[in-house]
Amino acid sequence: MLTKQSDLIMPEKTLFEKIRDREIPANIVHEDDDCLAFRDISPQAPVHILVVPKVAIARIAAAKQDDATLLGKLLIAASSVATEQGIAESGFRLVINNGRDGGETIPHLHIHLLGGRPLDWPPG
Repeated sequence: MLTKQSDLIMPEKTLFEKIRDREIPANIVHEDDDCLAFRDISPQAPVHILVVPKVAIARIAAAKQDDATLLGKLLIAASSVATEQGIAESGFRLVINNGRDGGETIPHLHIHLLGGRPLDWPPG
């Protein structure tokens, strides 16, 4: 969807961009220059945090080679948040959804950090 601002056509911000820009409140647990981590509003586990790049990448399949460093930083941030949340020792799961059949609901790459209880396999 596009919105018109002045004479420019600008893409509408994703929910996560609005959270990044503090237009929508969120329970933020981590922030650095590259990413933001906040509690999911519909948690699927006692700990359910979304780790989101500040730069909008629609989905993992849209990531380019130039995004490799950022993708690594997201994984390191997720691991740090897991430690901060006290779930690193017992274990946690990282999930990245891609496309409709993959469960993607927001077109902005994000990692679900889930933990705080045993997680079944296979998921979904």
